[in-house]
Amino acid sequence: MNTFSDSVIAALQLITSADPALWVVVARSLAVSATACLLAYVVGVAMGAWLAVARFSGRGAVLLGLNTLLALPSVVVGLVVYLLLSRTGPLGFLGWMFSFKAMVLAQFILVVPVVTALTRQVVEDVELQHGEQWASLGASAWVRSLLLAWDERLALLTIGVTAFGRAISEVGAVMIVGGNIDGFTRVMTTAIALETSKGDLPLALGLGMVLLVVVLLLNALVALIRRWGERRHARPLPVIALDGVHP
Repeated sequence: MNTFSDSVIAALQLITSADPALWVVVARSLAVSATACLLAYVVGVAMGAWLAVARFSGRGAVLLGLNTLLALPSVVVGLVVYLLLSRTGPLGFLGWMFSFKAMVLAQFILVVPVVTALTRQVVEDVELQHGEQWASLGASAWVRSLLLAWDERLALLTIGVTAFGRAISEVGAVMIVGGNIDGFTRVMTTAIALETSKGDLPLALGLGMVLLVVVLLLNALVALIRRWGERRHARPLPVIALDGVHP
């Protein structure tokens, strides 16, 4: 394959023919990112909702650190997880290095600050409007955070979709802790990098096309959730981009 058109045609053939080398990698990518995002969503929503209503000494520093973690490079996360899970690391006894669990852990650490920070912003915006009403009824910070989070559940669902897009498109962390082992820890982004370096452009292009379709569907889902929320509540939901940054 020495032309772009030939590579594109071959990539489409791999996709339509259900080539195992391609779809096994796609399935593993979806499984890793979905597992990591589900865990990060549960933890991040709880932490973000609580931070939105809690008032304590040092809160400003916590929020500053949280917002800093939004720009944390994925390779740094991979390096930290690698050091934790290596044989001489504090978690080396788990034996997770170069495994599915290691990749889930890396993506969890990468995504949970995004979920927490965006949840905190959404819930705090609502808390400024309605928080005093709940506080006057004697609701504790935890109760108020849960009530406000439930009230903004559609916006929080959008955040979950955003987190998944962030996770499935990253390459550095899973490359470092997963090892890109064929048949075990190879995912779409790491496979694209490897196959491109090997010169197998059709497979790399095929995986890239599938990844683009996944991101496209995520954006479409975000738009549908926002439209549904606007119709249901007669007010717009916060606009959240897939890179975790408000446009």
